[in-house]
Amino acid sequence: MRDEGWRQTIRKQLYIPATLPKLEAKTWSSFSPMPGVIAERVTYQTLDGMVVPAIVYRPEKWKGKLPGIVVVNGHGGDKFSWYAFYSGMLFARAGAMVVTYDPIGEGERNIDKKSQAGSHDKWVDPPAGLPRTDWGQRLAGLMQVDVMQAVAYLAQRPEVDKRRIATVGYSMGSFITGITGAIDPQIHAVLLSGGGDYDGVEPGYFDANKLPCQGPPYQSLRILGDRGAILYALNADRGPMYVMNGLADTVMDIPHHGPDWFADTRARAIALRGTEKGMFTTVFYPGISHRTSWVDRDGVEWLEKQIHFTNWTAKEIADEPVTHISTWAKANDVYISKNYMREDREGGLDALGTGFPGIKRADLMVLPDATWNEMKDRLTYESWAKKAMAAEQQAVR
Repeated sequence: MRDEGWRQTIRKQLYIPATLPKLEAKTWSSFSPMPGVIAERVTYQTLDGMVVPAIVYRPEKWKGKLPGIVVVNGHGGDKFSWYAFYSGMLFARAGAMVVTYDPIGEGERNIDKKSQAGSHDKWVDPPAGLPRTDWGQRLAGLMQVDVMQAVAYLAQRPEVDKRRIATVGYSMGSFITGITGAIDPQIHAVLLSGGGDYDGVEPGYFDANKLPCQGPPYQSLRILGDRGAILYALNADRGPMYVMNGLADTVMDIPHHGPDWFADTRARAIALRGTEKGMFTTVFYPGISHRTSWVDRDGVEWLEKQIHFTNWTAKEIADEPVTHISTWAKANDVYISKNYMREDREGGLDALGTGFPGIKRADLMVLPDATWNEMKDRLTYESWAKKAMAAEQQAVR
């Protein structure tokens, strides 16, 4: 009862309804980005009648049921980001169905169809009578439901074993995914890369974050008490969790949230639960900064132990050759910003697998131009913002 009370409090603070919208999932078309992998162009419904465009990767051939994985992007990322489509092909080849999607304001949910647009970064003051965090709480709730609906989409696919669904989140996506794992028992395994530093009662990293999708919603969870320990305790109640960080990751202030800090948070979460069963584990990389470590051998091996890939065995994963991402990106004309092409960041990753192509942006578009124009009021941040403003005004009447 206590855990369910915490879950309901989180959902209430983030405006997540008790009953989620109908999925209304639709497959528009498909293509094969590489031999043995199929990519489906899909949409599904999220909060407020909005629609999420997604690319869903799966193997062409397999036996039995597939596990499922949802990729949750970092700030400015979307299904066009290198790690989204690399992960899609990697995990599909290993034997999983993988959802990659556009967060609100990015990709096909951007009014200009741009990536790294940061449309939702603008701070919006709510009407008098509502806390200043209200806009961010609603925005975070939308982001939570985007993930929850992706999980629900996988669970209703007949090819997928709904008991073997994982979410992997990076940076902003790790913030979102760690909270989603605390409130959505449908998820079996959660992997956070570049994050997970949920502070407790005291103000900390996320409280000071100026982005409306992170600072305000985390501040609103102060009502819980020891937020970090509670989030981790709820995740342990749900299932296994792995937190991957570079010790030199200044983006997430990991130098001040290192092994000792995580050990203390873990101890507080264990004290709440009365057992360490299911409690998160960590890995820290010396000299490494911000990156999507789930594509490295450690990440793939951990996922294999939790959700069991259909096509690759543990031995095959241990023996699989790797691709150095900066070299691959240059050879395949894949965009990674200069700041993240660094060897201590994404560019220095040795990602599992070889032979993955760069996928053209046009191929990752879900909706034809004419259809996108017809549906843009259900896609873009600007359209959602009008609905959120109307809801806030109604709340103070």
